[in-house]
Amino acid sequence: MDKIIHIPNISIGHFTNEQASTGCTVIICERGAVCGVDIQGEAPGTRETALLAPHCSVDKVNAILLTGGSALGLAAADGVMQYCQQKNYGFKVGTKNIPIVPAAVIYDFSIGQEYAPTAQDGYNACLSASNISSAQGNIGAGTGAVVGKVGGMESAMRGGLGIAQLKLSNELIISAIVVVNSFGDVRNYKNNQIIAGMRDNKSSFVDSVKYIMDGHLKQAYMGTNTVIGAVMTNAKLDKIEVTKIAHKAQIGVAQVITPAHTLYDGDTFFALATGEIDADINIINVATTELVKEAIQNAIFHATTRENILSYSDVFLATS
Repeated sequence: MDKIIHIPNISIGHFTNEQASTGCTVIICERGAVCGVDIQGEAPGTRETALLAPHCSVDKVNAILLTGGSALGLAAADGVMQYCQQKNYGFKVGTKNIPIVPAAVIYDFSIGQEYAPTAQDGYNACLSASNISSAQGNIGAGTGAVVGKVGGMESAMRGGLGIAQLKLSNELIISAIVVVNSFGDVRNYKNNQIIAGMRDNKSSFVDSVKYIMDGHLKQAYMGTNTVIGAVMTNAKLDKIEVTKIAHKAQIGVAQVITPAHTLYDGDTFFALATGEIDADINIINVATTELVKEAIQNAIFHATTRENILSYSDVFLATS
C-alpha cells in the first residue's frame, strides 16, 4: 500500500504473540459507527453479532475485534471493553456506558503454541491503535493464519492480514481489512491464478475445487478455517445499508477464494460507517467487493514462512 488513507474517528491496533503465532486486531470507533455483519460458512466464532441485525435497537458499535485463538480468543474482547469504558465509549443504559464490541475469531492453533489472546492482549491492542496503521502480513489476528488446508497442513501455505483502501474525489473513503485463514485456495483477483493454497510434493499448486470434486478430502481440518474482516467508510449509512455492504464483502471472498463459505469455514465480515459524507451506496457496494479482493491478495503477498509452511514469496522464488 503506497499511501495510508485515514478515516476520521477510526484507529486500528494489533497485539502480536510471535512465539505462539497468534494475536488480535482491534478497530476502534472513537465516536461510534453504524455497523452491520454478514456470516457465511457453517463454522463461525463470534460475539455480539445478533444485536447488529437491522431490527435491533443498538445503532452503533464502539469497536470491532478480530482475533486468533478460536472461541477462546473471544476473551480478548473483554480487554477492548475495558479500554472503551475508560474512554467513556458505549451505549447509554441508565447511568452506565456499555461498550458494544462485536468480535470474530479464526482458528490458529495449527502452528505455534496453543495460546489464545486474553483480555490483557485485547487491551494492549487498543493501546497500540493508530490512525496511520499500515502493517500487513503475519501481524495481529493474521499472525497464525494458514490457507489451502484441503489436503492437510503438510500441503498448506501461509495466510495473513491484508488492507486495501480507496479515496474518491468527494472525500468518500472506503477501507477493507481482512484476515485470510481459508480452507480453500487464494487466487489473484486480476488473472484468477492460484497464488496460495494446496501444493503437491513438487510444490506445484493443486486446484482444491477439482481435488474435492474428484472425491478427495481430508476431514482433520474441519472447523479450523475462516476469513474474517471489516469494511470501513466515512459515508452516512443506516444499519440496512451497512449490512448490505458486509454481504458485498463476502462476494469478494467468494470471487478469489475457492472453495469459499464451506462447512469448514466461518467467514464473518463487519461493515462500519462513521457518517461524515453523503455517498451513493451503489459505489460503496462495488468498491467493497473489489477492495476485499485486493486486501486478501495483500495478505498473501506480505505473509512469511514459518514451521515449514511456505509463504507466497518463498514459493514464488522457489519456482521462478
